[in-house]
Amino acid sequence: MLAAAALLVSGCEGLGEHESSAGSGPAAPDGRAVSPLKNPDGTKPGLAPVATDADKAAAGELIGELSTKGRGPRTGYDRDRFGYAWMDTADGVPLARNGCDTRNDLIRRDGQNLRYRAGSDCVVIAMTLHDPYTGTTVEWRKQQASEVQIDHVVPLSYSWQMGSSRWPESKREQFANDALNLIPVEGRANSAKGDSGPASWLPPNKQIRCAYAVRFAQVAVKYEMPVTEPDKQTMLKQCGG
Repeated sequence: MLAAAALLVSGCEGLGEHESSAGSGPAAPDGRAVSPLKNPDGTKPGLAPVATDADKAAAGELIGELSTKGRGPRTGYDRDRFGYAWMDTADGVPLARNGCDTRNDLIRRDGQNLRYRAGSDCVVIAMTLHDPYTGTTVEWRKQQASEVQIDHVVPLSYSWQMGSSRWPESKREQFANDALNLIPVEGRANSAKGDSGPASWLPPNKQIRCAYAVRFAQVAVKYEMPVTEPDKQTMLKQCGG
């Protein structure tokens, strides 16, 4: 199922240690962001809108495949159940075991104008980020790390309540470090999301809500994870279904 999903296709954490300013714009396009339908493994940057009728139809088909169930209890959930953050040793996901931790891999994937710590080609200390969730541009500095956070599109706690509590630890580590499920975004938006599913929270930037729904669905399909019925219906609605 993992291979098939690749063809189809909880609150999260700050970037590290805490200068940034955010400027608003209608979509803050950077010219690099890729539609999730053209980025099935998550290795390309950003989250571009799903705009054409054909792509929205494809999005609806993908979301329609999702199975549904009620959200279970959070009993026993702990971030450590998904491995330490941000491990480079989670096998079976893109960007693993490349000598750079997951956090910095994602900054390098989505950030522009990167500046590295002296002597390192991994640790980013400054960048420009065009945040798809808010349509703003963030000039990020490591001294104010929480201005940008790494969002798990499908939150870890959500996955726990939908069945990952029964997964082997290795699968949870993959899930927590899979580039498909991770997007650097404006910190306040990520904090507002918490561990919500799409029925409870959607990105403030309406232009990418269908793309967000597609990415949520891609992750759920890849990991054979159900979503709640309200979440599925909300996702379909974002893509015109």
